[in-house]
Amino acid sequence: MEQKKRRPRKPKAEMQGLGDLIEKVTEVTGIKDVVKFVSGEDCGCEERKETLNKLFPFKKKKECLTEVEYEELTITFGSIEERGGQVIKRTEQNTINKIHSRVFGSRNEPTNCGPCFKKTYQELKLLYEQYN
Repeated sequence: MEQKKRRPRKPKAEMQGLGDLIEKVTEVTGIKDVVKFVSGEDCGCEERKETLNKLFPFKKKKECLTEVEYEELTITFGSIEERGGQVIKRTEQNTINKIHSRVFGSRNEPTNCGPCFKKTYQELKLLYEQYN
């Protein structure tokens, strides 16, 4: 009996987000070929994939702090430390959440829950200290 020749496998590309997952599912199920047959080569799939990857990423991708963000954090962390680190004002929490959201690609909301905010605070503080 003759053995089937296997097609060489493409190296697995790391999935960036939901868009990549949907693309993979549609390829495996054959839906992607049907869509291309019906709507032509440019069906807008690539743009949708990129949008979904940005909206729903799988891994946290750290960005660098900007100079303005670094200065804001210097003031904010300094103010918190002056008070002994026990009380964080709402404006300080908003600053930390805003910068954390951009740098870590997260969606942070203000909270009255100390343990919930602690992780956000510690992650950003650790990153900030790496700049010193």
